[in-house]
Amino acid sequence: MALTNFTKDESESRQLSQCSDIDEFTGEVDGEFIFLSVVNSLLSVTAFLGNTLILVALHKETSLQPPSKVLFCSLALTDLFVGIIAGPLTVTYEISVVKGRGDICYYAVLMSDFSSYTLCSVSLLTLTAISVDRLLALLLGLRYRQVVTLKRTRVTAIGLWILSIFGASTLFWNRLIVSWYQYIGTTACLVITIFAYTKIFFTLRHNHINHVPKAQPSKAIPLNIARYRKAVSSVLWVQVTLVVCYLPFSIVVALTPQKGIPSSFFLAWEFTATLLYLNSSLNPLLYCWKIKEVRQAVKETLKQRFCSSS
Repeated sequence: MALTNFTKDESESRQLSQCSDIDEFTGEVDGEFIFLSVVNSLLSVTAFLGNTLILVALHKETSLQPPSKVLFCSLALTDLFVGIIAGPLTVTYEISVVKGRGDICYYAVLMSDFSSYTLCSVSLLTLTAISVDRLLALLLGLRYRQVVTLKRTRVTAIGLWILSIFGASTLFWNRLIVSWYQYIGTTACLVITIFAYTKIFFTLRHNHINHVPKAQPSKAIPLNIARYRKAVSSVLWVQVTLVVCYLPFSIVVALTPQKGIPSSFFLAWEFTATLLYLNSSLNPLLYCWKIKEVRQAVKETLKQRFCSSS
C-alpha cells in the first residue's frame, strides 16, 4: 500500500508507479500474493461473521453499562467493516498484482488506503475513549452516570467516525496531511491511553480500595472493584492485541524508502498489513474470552440460532 508523500502530484505518481511496476514484481511475488489473497479472504469472512455475532450479542445484552456498550459496538462495527470493505479491497489489489492489471490496482490501492485509514483511526480513537471512560468510572462515582450519559457517548462515537472519515479523505488531496493526521493522532491517543491506565493503576494502589475510592464523594455508589478490575483488564487485552498487530506495519512503513521500493519491502507491506486484518478477527474472540456478559449473550444467540434452524 502506498502510504506517504508530500504533494498531490507526488502522491498520485507514487500510486501509479506502484501499480505500473507490477510487471517487475509479478514473477517474483505471485506465490506470496496468492497466499495472502487466500488468507485475507478467510480473515474477511471470520471478521464479518465474528463481529456480526458480537453486535447481535451486544444488542441483546442488558447488564453492560449503556455508554460502554455504545463504545464496544462502535469498535465491533469497525472490525465488521474491515471484513466487508477493507479486506476485500486488499484482496482485489493483490489479485490485480498477480494478474498484472495496473488499471484495477490503482483504484484498489486508493480505496483500500482510504478504508484502512478510516477504520484504523476509529479503532484507535474508540479504544482511547474506552480508557477515558474507565478512568471516569473510577474517579466520578455517582457523578459518572450524570457526566457520561448515553446521549453524550453516542455523540462522541459519531464524532470519532466523522473525524476519522474527514482525516482519511485528505488522502485524495494531499498525503502529507493524512500522514501528519496519522502521526499526531496516534501519538495523542497513546499519551491519553497511557495516562488513563497509569492514573487507574496508581489510584487503585494508593487507596487500597475495597469498596469506594477515597477520592470519591461519600454519596458515591460503591464501586465493585473486582468487576472494575476485570473490565479494565479486558480492555487492556484488546489494546495490547491492537498494538501487537499494528506495530510491525508501522515499523515497515517507517523504514520503507521513498523511491525505488525493493520487492522485499513490497512483500513486507502486505504481510504486515495482513496482521491489521487479523486484529479484526481476534477481537470477537477476546470479547468472548474476557467479557463474561458478552460471552453469555453470544452463547444464547448461538443456541437460539441453532434451535431455530433445527
